[in-house]
Amino acid sequence: MAVPLAFFAVFFAYPVAAIVTRGLRADGRWRFGRIAEVVTDPATLDVLWFTCWQAVASTALTLAVALPGAYVVARFDFPGKGLLRAVVTVPFVLPTVVAGSAFLALLGRGGLLDELWGVRLDTSVWAILLAHVFFNYAVVVRTVGGLWAQLDPRQEEAARVLGASRLSAWRRVTLPALAPAVAAAALMVFLFTFTSFGVIQILGGPRYATLEVAIYRETAQLLDLPTAAVLTLLQFAAVAAVLALHAWTVRRRESALRLVDPGRTVRRPKGPAQWALLWGVLAVVALLIVTPLAVLVERSLNGPDGYGFTYYEALRSAADSGGTFFVAPMEAVGNSLWYAAVATVFALVVGGLAAAALTRKAGMLVRGFDALLMLPLGTSAVTVGFGFLIALDEPPLDLRASWILVPLAQALVGVPFVVRTMLPVLRAVDHRLREAAAVLGASPWRVWREVDLPLVGRAVAVAAGFAFAVSLGEFGATVFIARPDHPTLPVAIARFLGRAGQLTYGQAMALSTILMLVCAGSLLALERIRTDRSGEF
Repeated sequence: MAVPLAFFAVFFAYPVAAIVTRGLRADGRWRFGRIAEVVTDPATLDVLWFTCWQAVASTALTLAVALPGAYVVARFDFPGKGLLRAVVTVPFVLPTVVAGSAFLALLGRGGLLDELWGVRLDTSVWAILLAHVFFNYAVVVRTVGGLWAQLDPRQEEAARVLGASRLSAWRRVTLPALAPAVAAAALMVFLFTFTSFGVIQILGGPRYATLEVAIYRETAQLLDLPTAAVLTLLQFAAVAAVLALHAWTVRRRESALRLVDPGRTVRRPKGPAQWALLWGVLAVVALLIVTPLAVLVERSLNGPDGYGFTYYEALRSAADSGGTFFVAPMEAVGNSLWYAAVATVFALVVGGLAAAALTRKAGMLVRGFDALLMLPLGTSAVTVGFGFLIALDEPPLDLRASWILVPLAQALVGVPFVVRTMLPVLRAVDHRLREAAAVLGASPWRVWREVDLPLVGRAVAVAAGFAFAVSLGEFGATVFIARPDHPTLPVAIARFLGRAGQLTYGQAMALSTILMLVCAGSLLALERIRTDRSGEF
């Protein structure tokens, strides 16, 4: 626990505490009365209510839509399976402002639904919910599917032999085993939708606002740091309550599971029902994920003189236009890959150590540590970004001019995914296997290498993929700390979107398409990593 605690203390708790203190303390005096004023404000209560219920609705809808996909990825073997896993993960790395614009083109005025049936869903809750499912579909598919692929199907078959129906066997045997992974996926989806920003800004219009949007408005637009600090504390309190509830419910259902080689659980679909399920999942992916991504590609190619590569060619000279870019935006591709790779290493080291520590049932201390690791997902990225600039400005932590600041911020978001992906598998390992190895003379390091690592190899690869993907698309904190001469792809896209004109908008769509292709290529490469004999990811 020492390394993860030190990492979070220095690069999360200290920066966040610095900016909250800056907002609530003036002229050497604390202004705690401001807390009561903001919390009791009816506008604040309305924002809190909308933030909570839309996050609950988004989480429930995502689980309902994505769980069939998790089953198909875990149990079925079919051509293009690796491509499917990469495609569903691509939305996870796109900046929310870009994906929100794509959904606006589909659901807003002049969009696909408006042209075909005269239906508009922009500035509605349904547009927000659909966009949240678009972003978080991969969280459920990969987190739940990763464990589902290693569950021994013979346990469910034994229940069927004893007279249980297919539904009853799944509900009584498989579902309890999957509960920790489902809870972990639900927690991550809830935290991401609870702190939703770009989607709400673009699709919600002035009518809807989450706490994240309110913090941004108070900080960046109104320069009201005291109100922003109180809203940040309110967000902390809500997230802490959810994490405490999650820790209490999941630990009551922990049990050792019989994990098997994933290569023994997959099979070709058999019968009309299984083929219908497979094609149904593919249809959902095509409508919900591929269609918005196709809009990005179409807009990047639809230039003023017709379809072509006009916008891509214009990216070469963008560094000379108005001083917005100190370097060619295409250099952002290399920057993003380098930052994401370093952030992935940080996330795997910190998250892997944390997950190993959390397998030890040590009471309140471990439960509090578990909740701490998830706090970055429920913290305003605006708060973290400003906190880095305010806190890390003096030796020995004067990192404002260092490139390492960007992957450190990205790793903060990647660590929770590493922990939540590896933890269900680590906790499912029968402790008697470790004890038997120790009795036979194996050291603790060899026990980990010989017993745990072979069983959690797939989880490590899945965690690395998640951390890399999240780092590629992280925008909220990176936009404040990335150096102008070393922008990432999301930062470069935001700079283009912030400038008026058809050319700059087309260039933003071209960079968005490049980001999408870079992500898909990286994920396809990760799919080929053989972490076990089956070669599954």
